[in-house]
Amino acid sequence: MPTKLINRVISSLAILVAVAPMARGQAALDGRDHPLQDSFLDGLVGDWQVDRVMKNRAAQNTVQAEWVLNHQFLRLHYLDVATPPKYEAMVFIGYDNAGTHYVVHWIDVFGGHFCQTIGSGKRDGNAILVTFDYPEGQFQNTFTFDSKEATWTSLMRQKDKTGKWKQFSEDHFRRKS
Repeated sequence: MPTKLINRVISSLAILVAVAPMARGQAALDGRDHPLQDSFLDGLVGDWQVDRVMKNRAAQNTVQAEWVLNHQFLRLHYLDVATPPKYEAMVFIGYDNAGTHYVVHWIDVFGGHFCQTIGSGKRDGNAILVTFDYPEGQFQNTFTFDSKEATWTSLMRQKDKTGKWKQFSEDHFRRKS
């Protein structure tokens, strides 16, 4: 075997040996032994009254937010206050440490087709901007904390067929008394 080829093989093996522990280390950031610790999301834990404004109509929901599944996800349980409820959703917000982004599963009464896409988001100051890449187009949900009022807003927007963002809904969270 020529010397150059042997040197390349040895160099390649050395790189693999050096990189392998880092790859294992990244995977170890997530998993059963690594529950999500997020003081920002801790501010959402509790019971909320939510005023929803969607295009030309308004609705009131309650939201119960709690850590679930070994503290891996913050679950938001939305429930319309109407009797019987017209809307219900379970929203699971987690974090992918290896990918350094939030993951959001939004599951609601509209069924599997609209719940098949997982959102991905980043925190920017007092907000988390989550993007869902639906087959019909992009949808964004921005959760924003107002530290002065100790309230949250969830602004939902979707891209129309021309590529312009249009408001879908805006939710205002205030703690139940």
